[in-house]
Amino acid sequence: MSERNVLLKNVKHPFLVGLHFSFQTADKLYFVLDYINGGELFYHLQRERCFLEPRARFYAAEIASALGYLHSLNIVYRDLKPENILLDSQGHIVLTDFGLCKENIEPNGTTSTFCGTPEYLAPEVLHKQPYDRTVDWWCLGAVLYEMLYGLPPFYSRNTAEMYDNILNKPLQLKPNITNSARHLLEGLLQKDRTKRLGAQDDFMEIRNHVFFSVINWDDLINKKITPPFNPNVSGPSDLRHFDPEFTEEPVPNSIGRSPDSILLTASVKEAAEAFLGFSYAPPVDSFL
Repeated sequence: MSERNVLLKNVKHPFLVGLHFSFQTADKLYFVLDYINGGELFYHLQRERCFLEPRARFYAAEIASALGYLHSLNIVYRDLKPENILLDSQGHIVLTDFGLCKENIEPNGTTSTFCGTPEYLAPEVLHKQPYDRTVDWWCLGAVLYEMLYGLPPFYSRNTAEMYDNILNKPLQLKPNITNSARHLLEGLLQKDRTKRLGAQDDFMEIRNHVFFSVINWDDLINKKITPPFNPNVSGPSDLRHFDPEFTEEPVPNSIGRSPDSILLTASVKEAAEAFLGFSYAPPVDSFL
């Protein structure tokens, strides 16, 4: 229900996936979302290894705008990673997957659930301490670092070692980036959340950083800035930027009841009651 609620709040932001309908059957919940076929940022990073700084800056700016909007609604995203960042058919960012979002986090509010993706977890989450909106700015720093260098900042194949790196290893930056990029990464990947960039004035601190001085934020939000990469899709059926792992995966069954759910069991009835109000359709006048 939390993901549905967040999706309903996001429909008017250009860099957040929009919800058109939601409905349920006896054994499944469904979201009908915007169709985005420019590929995952993860897919493009895997192919190109890393991005030049202007391209990374453009993506980071659009991501920051989306996160700032969520924060303005008192929502902490908590799972920023390249797999959850899509490119639309023109090359603009679309943030998706709101399953780990936390609602009702006021500017000075905190939460404490241990969740996220290992490579991008902030130190305070690993410490199981209360954390706030600045976890999203840590994740932005980790994603920006990965765009510039090809791997997350404290990456190790050994998860325990990676967690130790996040908690204790100093940030290491190679000399092939500008001073402004270096300063931004140092601010976002500050292990002490109270000193992290964004701790005082949230999105405005990121927006006003010198790294983004070339960005016209009004033009950005109105998609007037030409993306540095165009997926060049020929139409909705062009799947070239989808990993074959997904396009070749069989669809298990239709929206009708699966063979295993012909009988309406007590557990199914309980599930239906648990998701009362899940279904959504936009107002009739939105079609006019």
